[in-house]
Amino acid sequence: MVRSVDTGRIEWGGVKEQLGFDFGVQQPQRLTKVSPARLATFEDCPRRYRMTYLERPTPQRTGPWAHSTLGAVVHNALRALFDLPVAKRTPQRAVALVAEQWKDAGFADQEQAARYRARAKGWVAEYVEDHDVTDDPIGLERWVSAPVSTEEGGGRPTMIIEGRADRIDQRGGELVIVDYKTGRREPDEYEARASQALAMYAVAASRTLRMPCTKVELHHLPTGTVAAAEHTGESLRRHLERAGQTAGDLRLATDTLDAGGDGDVLFPARPDRRCAWCDFRPSCEVGQQTAAAAQPWELLAP
Repeated sequence: MVRSVDTGRIEWGGVKEQLGFDFGVQQPQRLTKVSPARLATFEDCPRRYRMTYLERPTPQRTGPWAHSTLGAVVHNALRALFDLPVAKRTPQRAVALVAEQWKDAGFADQEQAARYRARAKGWVAEYVEDHDVTDDPIGLERWVSAPVSTEEGGGRPTMIIEGRADRIDQRGGELVIVDYKTGRREPDEYEARASQALAMYAVAASRTLRMPCTKVELHHLPTGTVAAAEHTGESLRRHLERAGQTAGDLRLATDTLDAGGDGDVLFPARPDRRCAWCDFRPSCEVGQQTAAAAQPWELLAP
């Protein structure tokens, strides 16, 4: 459920209404808490959002996906690596951490799992060899949250953005958001700049840690690519405006649903090719009719 916060509300126990006085007290604007994952899910498919965050009990899901397992293993291994003393952040230790974190969930068979385990070991070993890992990040899987305004020039907060960044570095007195990628496509500067998630992390990190943050990076482990982008105040504001628009639509749909509205109308399915690998495909007839089911290992990087 979308969570909302009423800040500074004073309950008068009904005195105002009972006595008929109007003290001119304005109720503060409700701030909707949003994360990049929630916003992206709602934009991609409102029905999937409803199934993920609102329906209880949660509708039936598919089983695990191999690409998600692979990504989680690499993320967890790199986080564990940076938790170690600098002297122990070696390629050999990175390889061992992949082995410790490994799971076979979603892979076609043991042979395929073994191939990708070996690839993941190679990725993290090369990452440690090619990057300076001697500096301690200021945040690892760090949760950041901040009230923001979507109005030009600032103003009263209109929503609270929050999320968990893979890594937050401090370089030259400024923060840098680092996001690890293990997918099939090699990212570029445009993708880094267009990422609403990275922009929201940058704004929230800057407010939470009280340091400038305009640079964001996508670190693609399979190719060793680092796609970096430098935001301006204007580009960050555009991302916040888009997030604010989606948050408003999301809040209206949720409030109307709570008031008895029709969930299928308020949170319609948005069918496309992604229905093939949607987690809620078993519970969505529209998705089943849109695309044939993908195999759990089809989205692995080649």
